[in-house]
Amino acid sequence: MLTVLGLSSALVCALPSFAFAAEGGIEKILPDMNEFVPMLVAFILILIVLAKFGWPMFEGIMVRREAAIKESLEKSEAARIESEKLLEEYKKQLAEAKAQAAQIVADAKKTGESVKADIESKAQVEAANMIEKAKAAIEAEKKQAVSDLQGSVADLTVSVTARIVGEDLSDDEHRAIIERYINEAGSFNA
Repeated sequence: MLTVLGLSSALVCALPSFAFAAEGGIEKILPDMNEFVPMLVAFILILIVLAKFGWPMFEGIMVRREAAIKESLEKSEAARIESEKLLEEYKKQLAEAKAQAAQIVADAKKTGESVKADIESKAQVEAANMIEKAKAAIEAEKKQAVSDLQGSVADLTVSVTARIVGEDLSDDEHRAIIERYINEAGSFNA
């Protein structure tokens, strides 16, 4: 029993015309000709009107939409390319700024070293000048001391000679003898 019921269900699903035929015949499936012809004419008229007016309008909308999407894609691509160019330009400017900063630091170091060397050389020149002035002052004082010493030696020699010789020479004679002695003594020291 189960198999007969399963078979009839399968036939109804596979062949619906048999199901309609079993219930009232094929007339139930076929349209009434009095209704079919006007519906067919109306369908053809609607199809013609839509083909004449609706489809071109729909196609125009689709073409405009496609053009708008294409234009939008082109604009976005152009904007992307422009942003990449700007990014590269900013990167280049950043690299140039870093290079300039490094150059400024290097120049500052070089200038600092130059100023340091200049100050050191000026200090050395000043020290050398001070040493030369000190040597000149020492030499001048030495000459002054030698001159004062020579004068003292001359006076002492005059008085010693006067005692030894027992007679007085004139000052001019004493001076001539002393100067000759000092000149001879001075040539031994030089």
